Amino acid sequence: MKASVNTKYGPPEVLEIKEVEKPSPKDNELLIKIHATTVNRTDCGFRNPEYFIVRIVGGLFAPRKHILGTELAGEVEAIGKNVKTFKPGDQVFGLSTFNFGTHAEYVCVKEEKAIALKPTNMSYQEAAAVCDGAFLAYANLKKIDFSTPKKVLVNGASGSIGSSTVQLAKYLGADITAVCDTKRAELVKSLGANKVIDYTKEDFTNCGELFDLVFDSVGKSSFGKCKKILKPKGIYISSELGYMSQNIFYALFTPLFGGKKVLFPIPVDKKEDIIFFKELIEVGKYKAIIDRTYPFEQIIEATKYVEAGEKTGNVVITIKHNN
Repeated sequence: MKASVNTKYGPPEVLEIKEVEKPSPKDNELLIKIHATTVNRTDCGFRNPEYFIVRIVGGLFAPRKHILGTELAGEVEAIGKNVKTFKPGDQVFGLSTFNFGTHAEYVCVKEEKAIALKPTNMSYQEAAAVCDGAFLAYANLKKIDFSTPKKVLVNGASGSIGSSTVQLAKYLGADITAVCDTKRAELVKSLGANKVIDYTKEDFTNCGELFDLVFDSVGKSSFGKCKKILKPKGIYISSELGYMSQNIFYALFTPLFGGKKVLFPIPVDKKEDIIFFKELIEVGKYKAIIDRTYPFEQIIEATKYVEAGEKTGNVVITIKHNN
């Protein structure tokens, strides 16, 4: 099978499309023929690590996983003898967050992992562009008590995580202020934002409002800068570790004092979350946001575009099979 392979860390050019051995499913695994995947920040972060902790997880001097890719949408081609809930021919979507491997024509995934039947009202390309952003957003939002209405500010509201956060927070009943640029304002309003702040014209930390939650989905602000717009028991969440990994330390200590605090939950992809996203999609409460679609052969170009930091939503890779 064909796969995008990188055996060393570096720029997008370290990626090479090669012929590699097609995997065979173990007794508890599905063999999935991938029709669409994405290039996302997780892929880029593990291909060329910015944080030392990524090297500890992914390989100190060279990557342990040579095939990146965390999202997938495709068709079950074969199953192991112990698999009960899927059958060959099933259309599926989901994540392989910690095992990677979806930048390839085929991948094997354990039955109990973050895989579900594809939403009936989505194409493979749309389904591939759901789970990474939604899972990262939801892993954080699950830590917030939405039993009473919350005022939420989302910085980077038009990106993959940000657009997911807006949709999921809206579903949970939040009043949302979204931060993005002018050309993306109507999009984020259509996703559920009540108000939009254009970061090219205004510093959102000077907006004069107070929020229960500030979700920095692009990691370009900080707890220090956002404290003044948090309510007395307000919460700051970032998708990034922050300068000198400060968000981890803030998350350990700020909750001890009973006031404004940082949360930094470790995201874990779960099957029940993928099923939840599927249900939201099928009742029209969530949609995939796709900026560009590239053929598999142009994965380097797709990666460069993602790393430029200007994408809206997701960048999808389509994989065509000869058989």
